[in-house]
Amino acid sequence: MSGPRFYGVAPPGAWDEPLPGRLIVIEGTDGVGRSTQVSMLKEWLEDEGYAVVDTGLRRSQLAGPGIERAKRGHTLDPITLNLFYATDLWDQLERQILPALRAGMVALVDRYIFSIMARAVVRGVPRGWIEDLYGFALVPDRVIYLDIDVPGLLPRVLARGGFDYWESGLDYTGGNDVYGSFVTHQTRLLGEFRRLAEKHAFAVVDARGSVTEVFGGLRQEIAAVVSGMKAERAAPPGVTSPAP
Repeated sequence: MSGPRFYGVAPPGAWDEPLPGRLIVIEGTDGVGRSTQVSMLKEWLEDEGYAVVDTGLRRSQLAGPGIERAKRGHTLDPITLNLFYATDLWDQLERQILPALRAGMVALVDRYIFSIMARAVVRGVPRGWIEDLYGFALVPDRVIYLDIDVPGLLPRVLARGGFDYWESGLDYTGGNDVYGSFVTHQTRLLGEFRRLAEKHAFAVVDARGSVTEVFGGLRQEIAAVVSGMKAERAAPPGVTSPAP
């Protein structure tokens, strides 16, 4: 058990305390099935005896409602949007994620900085700027990326109601061809996700299978991360349990 690590400079405050919980992030593009899997994983983890807090983008009380209102206007530029998201993430880290980790819980997060960064880069935001902006983010114990291709994604998006303005990239691709914009945007986005997956050593699960198959892959990855938590809680003070 060690103190927290950050992607950049640690934010102000005392950060040398150990965090006995586990931060697990599920990443992937919209429509890939993240929400379904996070719900199933939370139930499974709780059945296994772990306390779980689940959260995700736009869920902070401070910034979440404002992001929703602003996105409905279709007028946000990428810089302003990412400042909104950075506020949202910091509020969640401070109020939900870090308290859960201090209490020895599993923090199960449906999208983290990587979705935001990928979306920003394909819209022309400088990669260096966006990485510096989210340097305050805590490094997760595991990031699991649900990988899919555009042909596999299309029927899922259509089945849940069709193309969304932002998910189709209509704010930056130009024109009125929603389908063409969706394919262009998602192709770029998936390419950026794969670049991030390689850079940050994500665990990758093929999301083209059935819900049950994808869940099995996720469960296997997460079991390896949480397996030592019960032993750590049972160890006497000052004694570090061996790594699993």
